Amino acid sequence: MESTRQAKIARLLQKELSEIFRLQTAKTQGILVSVSAVRVSPDLSIARVYLSIFPSGKSQEVLENINRQNKTIRYELAQKVRFQLRKTPELSFYIDDSLDYIENIDNLLKDDKKEDAEIVRTMDEERS
Repeated sequence: MESTRQAKIARLLQKELSEIFRLQTAKTQGILVSVSAVRVSPDLSIARVYLSIFPSGKSQEVLENINRQNKTIRYELAQKVRFQLRKTPELSFYIDDSLDYIENIDNLLKDDKKEDAEIVRTMDEERS
């Protein structure tokens, strides 16, 4: 279970990392990177950052680029939180594909509704 301190630090990191990514992605047209969640280890030394990347087709490429710039991103983050945190945690980035998962479920449900409507229509035609 996450402690209150972990939750506060996670929110701070999420806010500051979101701002860093907003400024970086403003330079690249058509790509949006948002920080969907941050999980901090109990000793506050490691932060797992979950990113939602749009369009999702470029997510792996963007994640690799972010991992290459990990030290730069951590340095920028340290500059922003230097008065709140003594040590900036190590960052590890992951793709948050929950939005893609939700979209897939929605599409499956829509297809299922279409199939149900077709079955009802054919049953009505058979009765006539």
